Parts: sequence; structure tokens; C-alpha cells
Amino acid sequence: MNKSPEKELILYLIKSKNILIFTGAGVSTGSGIADFRGPQGIWKKRKPVYYRDFMSSEDARVDYWEYKLESWDSFKNAVPNEVHKAIVELERARKLLMVVTQNTDGLHRLAGLSEERLVEVHGTMRYVECQKCHELTAPDPHFIYFKKEKKAPICTCGGYLKPATISFGQNLREIDLNRAFSAAMKADLVIALGTTLSVTPASSVPLQAAERGVPYIIINRGRTDHDGVQAVSLRIEGDVADIFPPAVAAWIDEDIEEKSY
Repeated sequence: MNKSPEKELILYLIKSKNILIFTGAGVSTGSGIADFRGPQGIWKKRKPVYYRDFMSSEDARVDYWEYKLESWDSFKNAVPNEVHKAIVELERARKLLMVVTQNTDGLHRLAGLSEERLVEVHGTMRYVECQKCHELTAPDPHFIYFKKEKKAPICTCGGYLKPATISFGQNLREIDLNRAFSAAMKADLVIALGTTLSVTPASSVPLQAAERGVPYIIINRGRTDHDGVQAVSLRIEGDVADIFPPAVAAWIDEDIEEKSY
């Protein structure tokens, strides 16, 4: 008799020792953060501010901070959900090689995932970074200043401040890409959670692991750009929050004959 997709997922978890997990916006919707590209996402509401414009125009910097202010409260007040916690359980069980996330909400860190097991490939909203001296500072004082003055904040060194996320037209950090692709070369299982896999070059990370012959699992509600790719071993349609945490719990709690400790 054929196994259910959920049972197959559990068996893949049992057999693996170095799991690479790639996460997208669908992991954080359960924490109250809107899917950036979804129907309620800011992507649908306004044009993005490109990095070159941010660096060259005060009007663009004000527009950028206004755009970030719209979502700051939801980021600031968000707490990790069961998906984030399940991933931390895999780290505690010494099954997790790396999490590569496209999300900028910092919830993997807040859930307790160690820094050495995390690549935030698109940066994080948990810090503000000076574009000149690269000092990292807490966001709240800068958002308070902007809300009051309607001026883009400036670093004490004179550099422009922006949340430490990767803006449109801004290069990804080479060190982050190197860590992500290095993990793809070492993983024995790769799982994409809550992502359409449409943003490059980040989406190339799980594909690189899969093209080595490593099992590749995709869990997402709605189509992804990797659907139909021959390297995909298991495609589960649905809300990642309904599927992934129960599978991890089953691996941890159930008395499964194949399970190795």
C-alpha cells in the first residue's frame, strides 16, 4: 500500500542526518506577517524603492522608511510559531545542518535557532545598518525618529541608515551566499517550506542540493517554480503549519521502528 505524503516526510526525516531547510514567507504567515507577494502583501500596494535610488535621493530614502514603517509593528510584535519551533527541535536533535531563509523577520533567531545554523539571505529587520560604516543598531529609535520628523535617519558617521535587509537592486552578501551554497553541498536532505521558489539566486540553493541526488521535499500552499522539476522527491500541497510540525513531532515522539537515535 502506498504511504501518505506525510508518512513519507517522516521517513525522510528519520533517515537524514544533515538537513538543509529553505524557508519563505509561508512559514511566517502564522506569526501574523503578511506574505510579501500574497494578496495582502505590500508588494501589491506600492512600488519598491531600489537601492541605487535610496543612496542617491532623499525623497527615495523617505519613501523607503515610510514603506518600512508600514510593516514595522507587525515585525516588532511577531512571535515564532510552531514551524519555527519544529525547526529548532531538529537542531536540538542534531539533525539540522542549516536553515537558509528568505524571510527578514528574525523569527528563526527568536525561536532559538543558533546563529551558526542560520543564513538570513535577504537580511533582517531586527537591525538597522549604516551604509557607510556598517554599524548595526536597534530599529525602534530610528523608526520613532522617522515617524516624528519625517526625515530619513542618519548615522553619527554621516552615512545613510536603513533596515539591514537586502533592497531591490542591492547585492546579496557574498558571505551569506557562500554559507548557503556550502550547506547545499553537504546536506543529505533538503526541505523547502512555505515558498514559491521564485526569487533568485536564493531559490538556487535547494535546487543545487537536489541536483546532487539529495532528496528534495517541497511543502507549500499553491504552485512553486520547482513544481515538475525532476529532482523533486516529494511535493506536499498545503499549509506548512499543518504539515511540518506534526511530522517533526511524530519523528520525535512516536515509537517508529526505523528511527535511529
